Amino acid sequence: MDLCVFTEPRQGATYEDLAALARLAEELGFTGFFRSDHFLKMGSVSGLPGPTDAWVTLGALARETSRIRLGTLVTSVTFRHPGPLAVAVAQVDEMSGGRVEFGLGAGWYEAEHTAYGLDFPSDRERIDRLEEQLAVITGLWSTPDGETFTFRGRYYDVLDSPALPKPVQRPIPPVIVGGGGKRRTPAIAARFATEYNRAFVPLGNFTESCARVRAACEAQERDPASLRYSSALVVCVGEDEATFQRRAAAIGREPEEIRKHGAAGLPGEATEKIRSFIEAGADRIYLQVLDLADHDHLRLIASEIAPALS
Repeated sequence: MDLCVFTEPRQGATYEDLAALARLAEELGFTGFFRSDHFLKMGSVSGLPGPTDAWVTLGALARETSRIRLGTLVTSVTFRHPGPLAVAVAQVDEMSGGRVEFGLGAGWYEAEHTAYGLDFPSDRERIDRLEEQLAVITGLWSTPDGETFTFRGRYYDVLDSPALPKPVQRPIPPVIVGGGGKRRTPAIAARFATEYNRAFVPLGNFTESCARVRAACEAQERDPASLRYSSALVVCVGEDEATFQRRAAAIGREPEEIRKHGAAGLPGEATEKIRSFIEAGADRIYLQVLDLADHDHLRLIASEIAPALS
């Protein structure tokens, strides 16, 4: 069972905050350390000191860690051109010794685009761009050494590219595609993904979405078992009720609300919530850790929850 730490640095974090938590997550035995790729906070938090770039951060973490997997959940197609993005991710994969996992999505948060001068096309165009970017990026990575890559699409043309650099993980690093779309998203996941992710939804929504992806795999004559299926849950636990309520208040969540929707409460409660997703077919769980300074919280998860799931 893969148990990963997932962070939201756009809510307010320095690089040092992220690096300290990544080193601790590795020390405690978590499978992966992932971060969102966003440029604007949400909610009433200040967001200070401001956003950090996902791939700059992961490149640095690649040199500060040695075992833990590193990735985005997920990068938006509206942020970067697929050619330079393929170069950047391949470089981080080399810097990490082959530990990168590449999450790519269509993007959804319009306010961060207007705040930083980025175009925000229609839903349909963004999903079209997602499909083309995945074709370009995976095509560049998987082109044999010494050959060139050409792609002509509606939004991207790549002509006679040397398709360099290559990632360490061959033919390509793991690709994560997520979302709840009923038709295009399952088809794109079936075509390109190593992992399908359905995050922050009730168990029923998770199972329905995974069923659609499995059906899309079968339609493309791909074995549905060749994909990894994952979900994400906000995590907030305490050794006792008072500690749990203090931690819930620290991240601005109501105790009963987060108990209902997340892996929250006492360790046994959180374990049972995570186990329900595992029994429904999740191979990996991302635990959204919102208070990056509370290292004792992560230690509690590692000592009380992770062993119960192994």
